[in-house]
This record gives sequence, structure tokens and C-alpha cells, in this order.
Amino acid sequence: MSVQLSRKTIPYTPVAKSLEQMTIMIVSTAGIHLRSQEPYDRAGDATYRIIPGDVSVKDLTVTHGAPIEHYNWEEPRRDPNTIFPIDRLRELAEQGYIAQVADKHLSMMGYAMRLNEIMAVTAPELAKEVDRSRADAVLLTAG
Repeated sequence: MSVQLSRKTIPYTPVAKSLEQMTIMIVSTAGIHLRSQEPYDRAGDATYRIIPGDVSVKDLTVTHGAPIEHYNWEEPRRDPNTIFPIDRLRELAEQGYIAQVADKHLSMMGYAMRLNEIMAVTAPELAKEVDRSRADAVLLTAG
């Protein structure tokens, strides 16, 4: 059952499963992407990237437009788990705290000033990707 709170908020959906039964997906605005993917446009980017669920952290990097005093992405480049905790989720799955890690994850670059485009285009596309996935819950990370 979903109840809409207002036009600009996420509808409240009661949790129907325990964590041990859930598949978890990461959705991030930290600017993480595969090294093989096109980097985000640091001048402003409203696009997103799909990160495969079996990704190795050595294949990840960060591109972000925020000034370094607002978001120091040096540490996330050294250890992507600081902003995209894929290895930690895998550990939780191995230990039985969650059922499994999703087959795909989503990322975009925060600090993108194209807010109208993000609200009208990107956010609905991200929502569709999440809805089509087999994820029961989303872990949101910011950057």
C-alpha cells in the first residue's frame, strides 16, 4: 500500500519484508561511475549511469563538479566503498543480514545545476529503473 504525502515528497510505502529477505540497490549522487563509462560533465550533468551488481571497486572512479571544499572526492577515488558501499553490502549478504545485492545500481552527479531537467527527466527515469529492478529497498548515498 502506498500513500502519497504531497506532490514533492516520496510516497510512504510500509516495509513488507525483513532485511534478511530484501535485495538492496544503491542509488548515489556521489558521481561514481565505471572507469569505462563516460565521465560526468563537471560543468553540469543531468545524466545517470548504471553500475552492474557484480562490479569490482577497482573498476570504479568518481567525477564530480562540486568544488573540493564542498565535496572532497579524493578519498572516494581511493576507496569507492566510502560513497558506494558495494563491498559492505556483499558482506551483509554473505552474513545473512540482507538477502542479496541488486543486479544493478544507479549513480548520478550531485551538484548539477540543471534542476528542472533532473526533476522532469532524470528523476522519473531513475524511478523507473528502480521500479523495474528486483530491489526491495534502496540505499541512498550523497556526494
